[in-house]
Amino acid sequence: MNGRGTLHPAGSMMRRVKTGRRRRGRMAQHPTRSFSDKLGGAPHSKQSLRLWLRLLSCTIVIEKRVRLGLDERFGTTLPRFDALAALDRHPAGLTLSQLSASLMVSNGNVTGVVRRLIGDGLVSRRIDQTDRRSASVCLTRKGRQTFRRMAAVHERWIDGMFGKLSAAEVAALMKRLAKLRASIEAYPG
Repeated sequence: MNGRGTLHPAGSMMRRVKTGRRRRGRMAQHPTRSFSDKLGGAPHSKQSLRLWLRLLSCTIVIEKRVRLGLDERFGTTLPRFDALAALDRHPAGLTLSQLSASLMVSNGNVTGVVRRLIGDGLVSRRIDQTDRRSASVCLTRKGRQTFRRMAAVHERWIDGMFGKLSAAEVAALMKRLAKLRASIEAYPG
């Protein structure tokens, strides 16, 4: 013992704790739990929290700038842009359920957005001839042209925000984020 504590066989430090009474002439000793033990044992728990917060803050800043840009430049919203983007990726159209799944939002959220896009002439609704209860939505010619103009500007905004990263850094970050995504999806919580 060096006066500051003893090494417990499991590797955690033992420390002297003042309890107000002595036991057989010396202070009682209690094991000191490491921070990672307190958080369930992950050795990098605090770093994981910091990483999550950093990813979240980057996402929030980018999203704010994109929302503001879409509003100022095109008089539109991010949900409308996202709906147009999803429909651009599916030229044959999507049902509202497929569109809401693609956007990861509820059917109710998509219905209002699509209704306004139809009103603006950017999207059309087609009734399924084999199942008249089902309908799909797709971009009109005007919708496709409008989206492509917005998408080109949006891409320049994103390129500008990531402009300080080299191509190699972007590739490495993409690879690490893919690994992170796999880790997240593998977690049962």
